[in-house]
Amino acid sequence: MIEVNQLTKRYGAVRAVNALTFTVRPGCVTGFLGPNGAGKSTTMRMILGLNRPTSGTATIGGRPFARHRAGLRHAGALLDAGDVHGGRTAAAHLSALARGNGLPRRRVGEVLREVGLEGVARRRVGGFSLGMRQRLGIAAALLGDPPVLLFDEPVNGLDPEGVRWVRGLFRRLAAEGRTVLVSSHLMSEMEHTADRLVVIGRGELIAEESVAEFAARGTGSSVTVRCGDPAELAAVLAQAGARAQQSDDGALTVTGLSAARIGELAFERRIVLRELAPHRASLEQAFMELTADRVDHRVDHRVDSRVDSRADSHADSLAGDRR
Repeated sequence: MIEVNQLTKRYGAVRAVNALTFTVRPGCVTGFLGPNGAGKSTTMRMILGLNRPTSGTATIGGRPFARHRAGLRHAGALLDAGDVHGGRTAAAHLSALARGNGLPRRRVGEVLREVGLEGVARRRVGGFSLGMRQRLGIAAALLGDPPVLLFDEPVNGLDPEGVRWVRGLFRRLAAEGRTVLVSSHLMSEMEHTADRLVVIGRGELIAEESVAEFAARGTGSSVTVRCGDPAELAAVLAQAGARAQQSDDGALTVTGLSAARIGELAFERRIVLRELAPHRASLEQAFMELTADRVDHRVDHRVDSRVDSRADSHADSLAGDRR
C-alpha cells in the first residue's frame, strides 16, 4: 500500500505539491491524473525517495522507500523509459539491476519474456524504439516481483497491441493483490484500465474515488429514476445535494449523485424503485470540467479580425513558436 500524508514540495517560491494526502490500496489499478504541471511526476518521485519532500510523508508498506533494503523487492517503477544507458543491451541493463538488488539471474529472462523482448535481449538499448524502451522499463519494474508498482505514462510509444497488452498486465497485477499506481494523460486509457482515481491540480487533491464516481460529477452524467412517489424522492435527493427534474411521464432525471447513492437513499426512505438507469459522462468530460480552474497554461485561439493578412500570418507564426 502507498500512503501519502500532507506531502508538500517547494522549489523556491513555487509550491509544486501542496499538503497532498491520499492512499493507493492493493487489489485495484489506481489512475493518477492531473493537468500538465499538476505535480504528478514530482509526487511519484517523492514516493520513491528520489525527491526529498519539504514536509509531509510518503510511505510504501508503512515505511519510506529508502528504508527498504533491496528496493526492487518492495516496489518497482517506470518513471522515464529513456533513462537507460544506450550502450548496454537489454539483458545487461536488467542483470545489473538484479545484482544490485540481490535478485536471481533467472529473473532477467523471465521478465524479458513477459514483456515480449526475449528476442532482442542482446541488442543495445540505443537502437530500441520508444515502445521497446517502455517494455524494457516495465520489465525492470517487474524484476523484483514487488507488491507495489508505479508507472508514469507507460503507454507512450506503444502500438495498439502494446496498449492492449499493458492494460491486461496492470489488471492482472492488481488481481494478484498488488498495489498499482498509473499516471497518464490519456483519459480514454484510464477509463478502460483504472478502477479508482487520484486526481490532482496545482499540487492539490481534487478527487480520490472510483472512476464511476468521478465521471458522475461531470455535467453530462445523469440517472433516470422511476418510482412510486417521484415527488418524495426528489425532495430526498435535493436534501442530499442532487438536482432532480421530473418529466411528464413521472420519470426523474437526476444529476449530482451516483446511481448507487440514489438507490441507497431510496432504500433508507423505503421508496420502491422501478428503474435506476445511469447515463455516464465520459471521464474526459468530467476531468476537463473539474480541473478547469487548476490549469496553469491556456491557449487563446481567438483571432483579432481587425488585423490585416500579414499580421495574421505573423501571429500564426508566433503561436506556432509558443506551441
